[in-house]
Amino acid sequence: MVSLRLQKRLTASVLKCGKRKVWLDPNEVNEISMANSRQNIRKLVSDGYVIRKPAVVHSRARVRKNAEAKRKGRHSGPGKRRGSQDARLPQKVTWMRRMRVLRHMLKKYRDAKKIDRHLYRELYMRCKGNVFKNKRVLMEYIHKAKSEAAREKAMADQFEARRKKNAAARQRKAERAEERRGGGAAATDADATQQPAPTTE
Repeated sequence: MVSLRLQKRLTASVLKCGKRKVWLDPNEVNEISMANSRQNIRKLVSDGYVIRKPAVVHSRARVRKNAEAKRKGRHSGPGKRRGSQDARLPQKVTWMRRMRVLRHMLKKYRDAKKIDRHLYRELYMRCKGNVFKNKRVLMEYIHKAKSEAAREKAMADQFEARRKKNAAARQRKAERAEERRGGGAAATDADATQQPAPTTE
């Protein structure tokens, strides 16, 4: 059998691929063996006696299928786990995610004027102190705190109004007492002027 090493090497050079990708037509061995230059090889390529093999298919169908199953929670049982729970999902990562969620919610409420800066600071520090485990608990606490503050403000307003009312009543009472005292003194002076002076004999 004729050796076609030279033709295979030249074909790989012309087609810009590896020698393992070159296919030489076994029915045209004599014709191919006569080609000893790149120009001849190009003519063989144009005639179809020499071709470049297509790339081998490296299918990702199985990978996609497995990834989809993992998204559903399959293949993640005790037998598939190599690292510890903290190595697979560190506590620090879960803590940072929770803090970012809660702080973003607080900032949104403050910007929307739903909470003032004093309540924001108090809740911020409570979040840092691990008081709230999720957004729902924080939201319930905010509603409760706002209703409590509104109730205290209403009670304070009522107390202030009652205090002012009592102060006004005391003032009116004092004015009436003063008027009575002033009226009584004037009557006494009038009686004293009407009595005749005592005569001495």
